Amino acid sequence: MTTSQPAPVSPLIDADTLATALAGPRPPVVLDVRYRLGQPSRRPAYLEGHVPGAVFVDLDTQLAAPPGPRGRHPLPEPGDFGAAMRAAGVSADSQVVVYDDGQGWAAARTWWLLRWSGHSAVRVLDGGFPSWTGALETGAPAPAAGDFVPRPGALPTLDAGSAAELARKGLLFDARAGERYRGEVEPIDPVGGHIPGAVSAPTAENVLPDGRFRPVAELRARFADLGADGDQAVGVYCGSGVSAAQEVLALELAGVRAALYPGSWSEWTADSGRPVATGAERG
Repeated sequence: MTTSQPAPVSPLIDADTLATALAGPRPPVVLDVRYRLGQPSRRPAYLEGHVPGAVFVDLDTQLAAPPGPRGRHPLPEPGDFGAAMRAAGVSADSQVVVYDDGQGWAAARTWWLLRWSGHSAVRVLDGGFPSWTGALETGAPAPAAGDFVPRPGALPTLDAGSAAELARKGLLFDARAGERYRGEVEPIDPVGGHIPGAVSAPTAENVLPDGRFRPVAELRARFADLGADGDQAVGVYCGSGVSAAQEVLALELAGVRAALYPGSWSEWTADSGRPVATGAERG
């Protein structure tokens, strides 16, 4: 006699399923992490209307430590991250759903941080806030404090040294736009280009025009074409470890476990002694 195993829960959730869950006996904790690089906090937009019950979490101050030699968005201290999550109502047994403006970057960063910290029951709203067609709530709720305590290390990470080694011996994806990878433009960091040996894999190609992730079969084909065939270790970096989390999520959907380089290009280029490659080739 064989025993069937339950199907794995997708790290994504659609708006209709979220609406049903919110109406159920144990609604999930919903985190609004809307964020736009280089722009003011999206909290005012959140206060004007958000998914009912959602709590706003600020990426720059609650999902990252202050910028410095470790990059523009270093990982937050576990104690600080835990305090932010407890204040948002997250407990060890909570089901958590996160959403952003639709590009998936900030939501995936939150998903990754919770997973890395040992919280497995977290999903990303596919398509983000634009996909939500239900009623909106204004103002800010006051959730009961949660009890979640981070236990970092549940997901793999890279530092500058291991990222460089992976680029040589495995597969290191650069999730930024292709022109930044090639060094043609660099609007944020002091130096353009990429880590020698890294492969260009822009996050924009992981999603459809409406911000939803591409079907799993398409993601598998995409990453297989880029070399992620299951035979070698995979890692991802971006500018500051935010958009790369979206690529880690896309890879998980495709069945590939990938390590995140949290410091990413902003940390790499903080040391002028580290090599930089330019052009379309891996270098």
